[in-house]
Amino acid sequence: MATAAQAANDGQYVYRFGGGVSDGGKGDKNLLGGKGANLAEMASIGLPVPPGFTISTAMCTRYYDEGEQFPESVRAEVANGIAHIEEVTGKRFGDPTSPLLVSVRSGARVSMPGMMDTVLNLGLNDATVEGLAKGSGDERFAWDSYRRFIQMYADVVLELDHGAFEEALEIAKEDRGYTLDTELAADDLKALVDEYKGLVRQEWGKDFPQDVHDQLWGAVGAVFGSWQSERAKVYRRLNDIPGTWGTAVNVQAMVFGNMGDTSATGVAFTRDPSTGENAYYGEFLINAQGEDVVAGIRTPQYLTRAAREAAGAKPASMEEAMPEVYGQLADVFQTLERHYRDMQDIEFTVEQTKLWMLQTRSGKRTAKAALKIAVEMANDGLITREEAVARVDPAALDQLLHPALDPDAPRDVIAKGLPASPGAASGKAVFDADTAEKMAAAGEEVILVRTETSPEDIHGMHAAKGILTARGGMTSHAAVVARGMGRPCVSGAGSVAISAKDKVIRVAGREVREGDILTIDGSTGEVMAGAVATVQPELAGDFGTLMEWADGVRRLKVRANAETPHDCQVARDFGAEGVGLCRTEHMFFDAARITSVRQMILAEDEKGRRTALDKLLPEQRADFAGIFEVMAGLPVTIRLLDPPLHEFLPHEENEFAEVAAAAGVDAEVLKRRAAELHEFNPMLGHRGVRLGVTYPEIYEMQARAIFEAAIDVAEKSGEAPIPEVMIPLVATKRELDLMKAVVDRAAQAVFGERGREIEYLVGTMIELPRAALKAGEIAESGEFFSFGTNDLTQTTLGVSRDDAARFLGAYVEQGIYAKDPFVSLDVEGVGELVELAVERGRKTRPDIKLGICGEHGGDPASIAFCEKVGLNYVSASPYRVPIARLAAAQAALQAR
Repeated sequence: MATAAQAANDGQYVYRFGGGVSDGGKGDKNLLGGKGANLAEMASIGLPVPPGFTISTAMCTRYYDEGEQFPESVRAEVANGIAHIEEVTGKRFGDPTSPLLVSVRSGARVSMPGMMDTVLNLGLNDATVEGLAKGSGDERFAWDSYRRFIQMYADVVLELDHGAFEEALEIAKEDRGYTLDTELAADDLKALVDEYKGLVRQEWGKDFPQDVHDQLWGAVGAVFGSWQSERAKVYRRLNDIPGTWGTAVNVQAMVFGNMGDTSATGVAFTRDPSTGENAYYGEFLINAQGEDVVAGIRTPQYLTRAAREAAGAKPASMEEAMPEVYGQLADVFQTLERHYRDMQDIEFTVEQTKLWMLQTRSGKRTAKAALKIAVEMANDGLITREEAVARVDPAALDQLLHPALDPDAPRDVIAKGLPASPGAASGKAVFDADTAEKMAAAGEEVILVRTETSPEDIHGMHAAKGILTARGGMTSHAAVVARGMGRPCVSGAGSVAISAKDKVIRVAGREVREGDILTIDGSTGEVMAGAVATVQPELAGDFGTLMEWADGVRRLKVRANAETPHDCQVARDFGAEGVGLCRTEHMFFDAARITSVRQMILAEDEKGRRTALDKLLPEQRADFAGIFEVMAGLPVTIRLLDPPLHEFLPHEENEFAEVAAAAGVDAEVLKRRAAELHEFNPMLGHRGVRLGVTYPEIYEMQARAIFEAAIDVAEKSGEAPIPEVMIPLVATKRELDLMKAVVDRAAQAVFGERGREIEYLVGTMIELPRAALKAGEIAESGEFFSFGTNDLTQTTLGVSRDDAARFLGAYVEQGIYAKDPFVSLDVEGVGELVELAVERGRKTRPDIKLGICGEHGGDPASIAFCEKVGLNYVSASPYRVPIARLAAAQAALQAR
């Protein structure tokens, strides 16, 4: 049989599965989407999968290219797909006596939970609902399915107000004194269906569609359309998913979890996605459909007895309520995990004691769980150590590298919910996603508080430090998305009454209003008033094991951007192999020495400048000594003074008198000097090496401080650091020659005075296009290059990083740049300059040391590029060192 890929080349868009047929498999995710590929795969290995077909991602692309139209050839393929389902089930689509109902669900290449649309129970109308009632022998079930279908179709396809239908349902229950949807009888549901159809007529201007084929094509178009919904775009942007991929659509025979107490629906994981524990984890609802679980509309029951007992819950677990079906499900868990060799996230339905599998995919997990699962599977021989290293998302490690709540700190616990996503966060309570995004952009830390989240909240969830919901379970939208983002989340805090309108939480006679500080602990489910102290994380166990395996395969060294002993110690504890960027200007801004800096700037001649610099020398020497003590025996790249001098002077009128008095000069002199130093474009002005050329005594003082500190530490500890003196903003070889001479003279003077020499290098930061192009010449003098990709990106693109936020979002959204070039390296433009500089620099000096010290040094995609072009090291912020270590290992594996 032809493969799915071969069929696609022949113009096929529809692929069948189930009933002994599988037109694709798990290797066809790009074409069939993750869901469609895995449905076909499960069917092929004999698991119970309702029959169906997948409309490929290629059709999604064509759908948009051709003005959101479906060609007749595809309509014919879909008709054949429906015929396949009819043949397997013995039911007929639109038949009033034995109706076939289908679900229409999205399925992108990678999981995008809750971001795109689904329609269930499609095929119901005023005639087929009667046939469903008669055929099932359950009138209530049939009308419940019809009211669900109208409500979902009206929301997803007709784009009517979902709240109006939800309000009608709540009023219907309230009028009859009911609490649960399941208490509504058949006649109640018939009346509700009539009311729903009236709402459609009122809001849409037409009757609810009765033709099942019109329903089908409306739903397929809506699912394709949801690929371009705002929430899907935000999710793709946050997760680096290309908009060109498109989504597949899966049309599948309905199986019903709402056919009474012998039916159920659920979501399960083969291992705990929060902790990684090798124990089944999940939830289910009796007499319900899948949306009830994932949308958090009803609080579900636990899957296992152990989980129920641990939580102190009363409703029976599935293991207790449906032991035979649970046993079948456990067998499926084993089969799937062995087959896919990874933890699986599964959706299932039980229809009158018959188990059906609706989906499997590699489950989203926390960083802690990812580490544990990868290490355990490797130790058990299910995967190799290299596969374990490749499995863990480097960016996810960020969840582990920051403080957690101090267990001994006092806590004012006001409520408790479900521990839906681990970690802890404090922030100001906010009640809507837009406010969360706005306050976070202003630098505020916020906790997003919602009765339940929906896909429209995605931007606010990303902006928030943590998420709290009153409803929903461990597999609700809030829980799944929060875990994927690494955000702490407490869900299902039922004792909390949330009023989004009044912007207040009411619980146990207390109120928390918008702006009040809340703390949540996603590992315990606790909700606390006020802030709680934190402690540093433990990074041993599975983390240490995986990082050891990663270090065993990576080629690139990993350094840190750090300029204080504390930052250096954090970096070294995280495995840094040196300092790749020490920015000395950060030291000059220190309150204890800023006056001396200003005196140096205000001096009328070199003698005056040297007098001020003599005061700074011991301060600089102490700075470097503190760093060298921590990094003894390792290379430390120190960038000499880079920013323009005016940055050290006051700018506001009310500051001049105070600063002038501290510096011992007249305020008018200070104002005049500030005006002289003013620049229209400081980024391209009198800074970097240009300062050294005009005031070489500045670099001379810094070089002397470096070498004196290095020898002090070498004599004290017996282990000499390896200073790498970096001259910034070089564009010509002559600039570097002049400054190298200054550094070398200072080194020889100190070595002569101290009677001891140490190893050192002099090199430059490549941050100008001319420097990259003339790298061959510059390498004649420069012993190392450090690519300063922050400024190299600015100067290559002609874009100011500080101002780019105003328009870069639109550029990324419209595909001008695939990603923000200040976050992930612009490989095609900036990257080509880096490659040229590497090639030309090495041609001149084969042993030249090459590294990167821009923010890109901690970005996994940029690190992969650094591996490709053969740099020696990357340098990242201290807390991103482990991320860089793992990303470097994955880049090495990929390069093999």
